Amino acid sequence: MIPWLVLFQTTLAVGVGGPPTSPEYLPLRVAEARGYFAGEKLQVSFRESRAAEGAAEDLGQGRVDLAATTLDAALRLGHTEGKPPRLIFGLTQTPPVAVLVPMIHRDAVQTPTQLVDRLIGIPSPGTPEHGWFRSVLTRSKIAAHRVSIKSYGDLGVARALEAGEVAAGVLGDPWATRLMESGRASALVDFRKRDAAARWLGTATVHAALFARPDGRFAPEALAKLFRALLRAMADLTTAGADELAAGLPPEVVGLREDFALRVRGAREIFLADGWVSEERLESSVELSRDRSPIPAAVRLPRRLKTLLDTDPLKDVLAARGR
Repeated sequence: MIPWLVLFQTTLAVGVGGPPTSPEYLPLRVAEARGYFAGEKLQVSFRESRAAEGAAEDLGQGRVDLAATTLDAALRLGHTEGKPPRLIFGLTQTPPVAVLVPMIHRDAVQTPTQLVDRLIGIPSPGTPEHGWFRSVLTRSKIAAHRVSIKSYGDLGVARALEAGEVAAGVLGDPWATRLMESGRASALVDFRKRDAAARWLGTATVHAALFARPDGRFAPEALAKLFRALLRAMADLTTAGADELAAGLPPEVVGLREDFALRVRGAREIFLADGWVSEERLESSVELSRDRSPIPAAVRLPRRLKTLLDTDPLKDVLAARGR
């Protein structure tokens, strides 16, 4: 993509990570469904991906202007000839997942250190469930080989927890809420809570965000329109009911209505309501990401990670709103 052309385009192509039901990317989908982009006279087209990695790759290959994906995926796959993408708007601080303990093991497993030499269930390797559980282990000074991790798939983890076959399992919604509310499991670490990152990882974090190519340049007013629409959607996600939010969303995004309601409820506290990501939040998040999985040598991270933040356009929008 020729960077200067972006200045004059009327449509922003945005890669969106998946699966479609992922709560992390609901701000974009709500802004589209509720006409917030149209109200700003901004045309936005989505390029869907089955996973966060696909959206990051689309950005790195120039198939989209922006990508809604995870920081992990953006760092590893969203680069352009080794130059990492720029973060322009934060979506969530953590993934909407929890480390659950079956009730049969609740007395024996009350802290992460008590997971040593026990079996842990995850949906699959490389997922946010897997990665952020590894961050918990690192923070608790537990070497990865001291726990046994087995991949079950989402439903398999839920069933293993119900049966007490694992000492803990890492799951998102709707399974996490159902298991907890039915009394079949309790949360050891719940990343769906607002203070979870500070409590369990010792720092503020960013998980999902909107990224731009390092060579992309956008008209300030185009970004201002985008941010105003997203901020309206963020406000809706913290206050509106699930049925109200589901209206107008594609069926594949909603899925089963009862599941959608649980995903929305479980994710309400993790959204970065003003989209703001500080330098300190980014630095700590990149360090945690490095601990989860090595960043390819081809990716040239700058010494000052602040240069990966392009926050001036958002700062102007927030200032105009009195923030």
